Amino acid sequence: MDLYYDPIVDEHVSSPMGLIAPVWYLAPQQREIAESAWTMAATLTGLLGGEPSGLEDPNLASLLAWHTGEFADGEVKARLWEHLDQVFEPSWDHDLGEFTFRFGLDEPHPRGQMNARAMAGWVCGPGAWHRVFNEPNLEKFDEPTVSGLDFPRVALSEARWDGTALHLVAHPQNASVRDTRTSVQIDGLPSSDGWMLTCPDGSTTAVEMSSSSTGTELELVVDGGGYQLWRS
Repeated sequence: MDLYYDPIVDEHVSSPMGLIAPVWYLAPQQREIAESAWTMAATLTGLLGGEPSGLEDPNLASLLAWHTGEFADGEVKARLWEHLDQVFEPSWDHDLGEFTFRFGLDEPHPRGQMNARAMAGWVCGPGAWHRVFNEPNLEKFDEPTVSGLDFPRVALSEARWDGTALHLVAHPQNASVRDTRTSVQIDGLPSSDGWMLTCPDGSTTAVEMSSSSTGTELELVVDGGGYQLWRS
């Protein structure tokens, strides 16, 4: 199967792994074909029975990790990641606040594309990638928006609107940032009055929402604690 075709030089660039490489593109469109290709790869590498083998190649292993998130969960996914945690070389850079896989390549910088595949597979649950295209959440475009984050000094591990409350969790890039304060802008709330902010310690304060185009500034402590912005 072609990865792509160059019409200028009339060149078909074929996939060296047959149907395995394009599984991610097929899954939202031809799911049965995609799942068959994943099943073949999972069977050949022992993921569906026996000991995993042939996954020392980080290119193949990251592809399989990517696809397994879409097609399997529970024991199958756990077995795969138990093996990959040994061969992917998981690494923390505590100063940068970055978690990456080094894949045993002994390179100065982690491979971005293979890290993206691996982490997509880790966070993806069965059918999630298919639903992004076939059951899109269009309501999110009319829901509240968080902007102005001081990234990468601060990261939001949660920024979620549940229909009545906005949930926020701010994490520090490294130890020097922990317990400092940061601010974000909130706009798109369904109304401008009666909003309250519940802090990680359980205390609650009233928040005066701004009608300006830049939104309302909300201050958070960067310590991994959970905040809730809700209307009384």
